[in-house]
Order: sequence, then structure tokens, then C-alpha cells
Amino acid sequence: MGADYSSFTTLQVTEGNGRVTAVLNRPEVRNAIDAAMVEELHLLCADLEENPRTLILAGSNGVFASGADIAQLRERRRDDALRGINSTVFARIAKLPMPVIAALDGYALGGGAELAFAADFRIGTPRVKIGNPETSLGILAAAGASWRLKELVGEPLAKEILLAGRVLNAEEALAAHLVTELAEPEDLLAAAHALADRIARQDPLAVRLTKTVFAAPADAHPAIDNLAQGILFESQAKFDRMSAFLERKKK
Repeated sequence: MGADYSSFTTLQVTEGNGRVTAVLNRPEVRNAIDAAMVEELHLLCADLEENPRTLILAGSNGVFASGADIAQLRERRRDDALRGINSTVFARIAKLPMPVIAALDGYALGGGAELAFAADFRIGTPRVKIGNPETSLGILAAAGASWRLKELVGEPLAKEILLAGRVLNAEEALAAHLVTELAEPEDLLAAAHALADRIARQDPLAVRLTKTVFAAPADAHPAIDNLAQGILFESQAKFDRMSAFLERKKK
């Protein structure tokens, strides 16, 4: 049985068309990620692991997420850090079976940026600001940015963001391919749904296995590619889709 989204207090969740949209909704603190939101994200992941669908993550009131909740973060100690409170749920989001789309507006900073980095796709608005100012607070970006960001934008720019506090504006994020598309704020969710529509036109099993193969470590290839392809070569969708392709070519 899926999560009871009606009981959620920090996420507004809607379902339909083979996808789930989760809007971060703590506008009084610019959607800062607190323990309650982490717990609701875990429940959301559990549902999507059980019933795979594309996930769209967005913010409310012109902000994606301003970061982790500093009031809570200030009180955390060594054992809290070792528990990996945010990093654990972000890793779970990154490993969801179907793609995750982050729709970014306004601030996506600190933990908010790291949540976005865990997504497979990032779409932004012209007013997006994305970066990791953790070192200015005496901590490091320990929920994924310290290693994901290098993979996403390259080492020189990642070091500017992580070590020198650089915050990218929308055009800089687009040039660095950190976001792949810009849309006006009023069109942001529509752009995310248009991308989800394109994903929905693909074979779901092929998408799931491609995401798994893409994330596999280098030494797993080509064995994992061949195993995944072996599964797909036996799927009915492969025969149906290829037959339809060949029929279209005849016309």
C-alpha cells in the first residue's frame, strides 16, 4: 500500500499520468529541509520503489529549497553526521527506479542544491540561484555535492562552488549543463511535465534498466549492459515496438 500523502505536512504530493509531483512546502523558511521533510521523502521513496513512476520535485512560493534547516542543523553533533540524515534520503532518491526531474525556481542552495543534484534532470527558471555555501557555516556539503557536483560540472567549477562559495545564476547553470533548460516561473511545472511526457513515451522497463546501467561503476561494464539487454531482448515490448517501427517504415 502506498504512502498516505494526505497526512504529509512538508510535501504537497499529486499523482497521475504515470508520475508523482512532490512540491516542497515550508514557505515560512523558504522550503528548508528539516527532519519532517526527510521522513516524508523516505515515505515517498518507499512508494516509488514499490510502484515505480517518474518523480517531479519542485518548490513553492518561488523557491526550490534554501538549504537544510539551519536551526536543526546547528544542534546536530558528530553522531548525527555519521547517521547521514540528508545524504541517505538523497541517495535513495538518486536510486529510484524511474527518472527524477527537479524543477528549480529561486534558491536551490546547500541541501536544496544537493537534493537537485540527486535528480536525473534539472530544469530551472531565469531567477534560479544554485550553490553550496556550507563552508561559510563551518561545515561541508556532505549530502552529495562534494562528489556529485564534480561529475556534473567538472572539477574546476565544482571547487569554485564548494571551496569559494560561488553561487551560479540561471545562465551560468545552463552553460555548465547543471540545468538543461530554462522556463519562465509560470511555465516551469509545464516544462517538467513535458519532459515527463517524453519519458512516458519510452518503454518503462527499458528506461529503468538504462538508468541502472548508467549508474553502474566502470568495472561493471560491459557485463551489466549485456545482462540488461538480455532481459530486454526477451520482453514483449521490444517485439511490439520493433514490429510497429518496421510497419511504419513500410508505409
